[in-house]
Formats: sequence, C-alpha cells, structure tokens
Amino acid sequence: MKLGNSFSGALRTFAYFMSSGTHYDLEGVPYLSAYGNEPSAIEQAYAIYANVIELDENGIVLNAKYAERRAAQYIRSYYDTAYKVEPPFEDWETELHDPPPLKDLSK
Repeated sequence: MKLGNSFSGALRTFAYFMSSGTHYDLEGVPYLSAYGNEPSAIEQAYAIYANVIELDENGIVLNAKYAERRAAQYIRSYYDTAYKVEPPFEDWETELHDPPPLKDLSK
C-alpha cells in the first residue's frame, strides 16, 4: 500500500514549518538549533507526529493540525521546562518504533 497525496501534503507542510522556523506554535522557541546539534529532539517530534496522525480508509488525513500541535508541544517543552504539555503525552504518542530494514523490500 502506498501513502496518498493527503498524507504527503500533510507531512510536507509539517516538515516545512519545522525546518523553516515558522511553525506558529513555536514562535519564540529557538528550535532550529536542534537540527544538527540535538537531532534526538527533532527525531522525537517527528515520531510524535507520525504516531498521532490519523488517516481514514481512503488515506485522507483526518487530524494534520492536531498531529502538528502535539509534535510542537514536545519541542516547546524540550526548550521550556516550565511549559506544561496538555494533555500530557501518552506512551503510544512518544514511542520510537524500529527503523526499516537496511534493504528496501520492494526493490
């Protein structure tokens, strides 16, 4: 099964906001410094995004902004220890899943 245009567009938009420093939920947070310096923080944010995003049976994204918000909450809390994530993250949201095999299965 191939992910469709809806997911591709949602992921592209999230990646743009995260890598350009323009994510509206992260105004004033110096998170761009994490790229290259603290990659595990960025990895965790993308993991949260991927764990939270939901698609319907046709592959249409149902909650792109909520998934973005949860990932942004993690980044904000990483830089601002006084920031309280509401609701608190559940274990499934922050789980880091195994990476894919070294060789693509489809090739």
